Amino acid sequence: MEKDNTNPMKGMKTLFFSFILIFFVALLWDKVPIIKQTAHDIFNPTLGVLLKWNTLYGMIIIVAIFSLITVLIQKYFTDQVMLREIKKEQKLLSEEMKKYKDHPGKMLEFQKKQLEFIPRTMELTMRPVLYTAIPFILFFRWFGDFFAADPYKAYKFFGFMTWFWFYLVFTIIFSSIFRKWLDVA
Repeated sequence: MEKDNTNPMKGMKTLFFSFILIFFVALLWDKVPIIKQTAHDIFNPTLGVLLKWNTLYGMIIIVAIFSLITVLIQKYFTDQVMLREIKKEQKLLSEEMKKYKDHPGKMLEFQKKQLEFIPRTMELTMRPVLYTAIPFILFFRWFGDFFAADPYKAYKFFGFMTWFWFYLVFTIIFSSIFRKWLDVA
């Protein structure tokens, strides 16, 4: 494979500044009323209606939709060919490392090669985060407000799960299904 000549530090800087922006959006939720009010104006008549209809089924539908959107963004905003190539190289390197596990010098060499994959992989896989992070932060803050208004509903998921853990577990499940179905690297 040809060496990638892009500057990984440029991508990391963009990612760093994006996370700072995301942090401030989350921080300003209660301090700048227009952020909170806009999110409520968007989510109350859509997602709120689903959750008021049936908390469990509404959550499942919401998590499935958001997981699908996330997987589609990952599929179409990342270089899938490059990601598959990197994964193939990492697998070959891992197999070589197993052969030389008793040779510390060779292992060190292979570990250095593995470290070279991190910036390339990070730049490719984190790009979709830039497109989804702020909407998801607003979505999570709205979720917090929605379930804070009715604490009983916050623990309604199987009698012990809060909305956050339910979202996390079912996102993993749905994302795995959609990634397999849509062949996302």
